[in-house]
Amino acid sequence: MGANLFANYGEAIAMILFGIGFGNLLLQNNLIKKIIGLNIMDSAVYLFLAEKGYVNGRVAPIVFDGVQEVEAYINPIPSGLVLTGIVVSVSVTALMLSITIRLYRRYHTLNLDEISVQLKKEGL
Repeated sequence: MGANLFANYGEAIAMILFGIGFGNLLLQNNLIKKIIGLNIMDSAVYLFLAEKGYVNGRVAPIVFDGVQEVEAYINPIPSGLVLTGIVVSVSVTALMLSITIRLYRRYHTLNLDEISVQLKKEGL
């Protein structure tokens, strides 16, 4: 058990980070802290994909020196997924922050419970 965990420490760290982000997302009332929790979860997924795509002893899939054997390179698909995920994550974070700014300007708080109370008072 211990040797297997040590060999897969990157995946274990990714799962711990995901748990921290998920807990933060569930337990915090502040909208900025929720956004931070979601970004921690995103980073954990990217770390997990990068760990799964890496093969010890292989290099990035850039052909040089005429080496064209598949066994010499890592799988490029997880790297592409991580890059795509980062672009999507930045866009979603920007959207969430802009909505948070609008909510703060309207309700003068970032506490989700207080916003809910004010919404109930308005009858929405």
